[in-house]
Amino acid sequence: MLTAGTALLLALPVEGADNKPKTLLVDELTVDQRIVDERMNLTVHLHHSRYQGYDESWPVELAACEMTNICLKNATAGADQTNPGYAMNLLLASEAIPDIVGSSRIKEYANQFGPMGAFTPLNDLIDDHAPHLKAFFDERPRVRASLMASDGNIYFIPNLPDGKYGRAYWIRTDWLDALDLEVPSTIEEYEAVLIAFRDQDPNGNGLQDEIPFFARHWQEFIRLVTLFGGRSTGSDDYHDFVVTSEGVIQHPYMGEGYRDGIQNLARWYKEGLVDPEIFTRGFDSRKELLSKDIGGSTHDWFASTAKFNNLADDIDGFEFRAMLPPANGDGIRFEEHRRSPVRQDGWAIGGQNKSPVETIKYFDFWFSPQGRRLANFGVEGEQYDVIDGEAVFRPDFLSRGPVNDLLYEVGAQITARGFHQDFGYEEQWLNEYALEGIALYEEGATLVDDLFLGVTLNKEEQVVNNQYWSVIRTHMQARQRAWLLGEGDVVAEWDDYLVELDKMGISMVIDALQSAYNRQ
Repeated sequence: MLTAGTALLLALPVEGADNKPKTLLVDELTVDQRIVDERMNLTVHLHHSRYQGYDESWPVELAACEMTNICLKNATAGADQTNPGYAMNLLLASEAIPDIVGSSRIKEYANQFGPMGAFTPLNDLIDDHAPHLKAFFDERPRVRASLMASDGNIYFIPNLPDGKYGRAYWIRTDWLDALDLEVPSTIEEYEAVLIAFRDQDPNGNGLQDEIPFFARHWQEFIRLVTLFGGRSTGSDDYHDFVVTSEGVIQHPYMGEGYRDGIQNLARWYKEGLVDPEIFTRGFDSRKELLSKDIGGSTHDWFASTAKFNNLADDIDGFEFRAMLPPANGDGIRFEEHRRSPVRQDGWAIGGQNKSPVETIKYFDFWFSPQGRRLANFGVEGEQYDVIDGEAVFRPDFLSRGPVNDLLYEVGAQITARGFHQDFGYEEQWLNEYALEGIALYEEGATLVDDLFLGVTLNKEEQVVNNQYWSVIRTHMQARQRAWLLGEGDVVAEWDDYLVELDKMGISMVIDALQSAYNRQ
């Protein structure tokens, strides 16, 4: 038996493209990962918005097959469907569920149809046959609890992000310099800077065309209620419920801080401090407004936003830097957005799977050091090299384009696969502006730590939620937008708004969620 410390390499004959024998070097760590002695094939459905099917030729999959001796064979339903939900419905309707099912938002399907037999319960399989998975969940009991269906079983292994920071406040520091202003540190200073951006021609073109605050997602405008003591969501999803430190479920759109925030944001919108097309301009607003040299500040992702500093090649002096959240009225620099520790994406074992033990061991492989590295970085010698024990992307790989796209092409970073991401893969291609911003937040921001990881409702709770919540959420958002556009007064209408929500059934929805949360 080879040990983990040996440097021995095994020479395995394989046939190359020229039909001549070649030598494939497999180190002992690869051998140790074999799950079965004889090659085993398992069928897989894999569907996500970025890929509508499983590709058996992905280099990552070929490597996993070689390492574990378990190979996946494509059995994707709805490969012509761009919507993973439609594909999942087709799969379930066919009643021919493959051995492994990977999908966007698989949680809702696994936890609804798992108790009916469509998927295999994983609790005992994890405890008995998946030591890496068990250790991961033992260290993160809240994550494990968030996966459970209403019957107490886990039916899927999620995709699990890594790292804390996602979005930050960004500001045109070259505009600040042009107007002899400092980076704002309070909400009052931030508003004063936005006014200066509006009135004092920081881009120097002689026109009053600057847009002080903009956002690709209009929900980021709503998130600014946090500057006035409110909340906009409790999770990585917009408009979600929050859970207090005492374990009480609430909705942020019913809080007085939210009310005060909406009142002030309506004023900002009316006074031209916010993009007048913030609800309609769409996803390309960041590119459009920054490239035209008219966008002043936003709240967006570190990695992608930092890259816009490349515009300095075309716009003299252009500089867009992260800044700490302006302190709210209580003097707190509060950042509401952080990376969720768990996604609803991932994969499950089909209820008709005849080899559940081998399959959970295959799932466990992706949580081993070797499997996790493969899922995150790709194939050693192709996408990365190991330097001082760490996976380091090869310069020729990094130079070819967006790293995420390149990894998708080889089968890495597939979020319909259950694995734990490694922030080190992303950190390597962050530029100096992103790294600077993350360090700034690490030292000076109060990051939300009460993420609501979701619940699974039982049949009775689901009936309540289905009956009331969609209509209530639509009403909340309609009033929200009306108030921000000046079609009403949030303070004057607040009490009536709360009464209306109660009549619509919000207390019953919250009670259903609270019941599920307590059980979970």
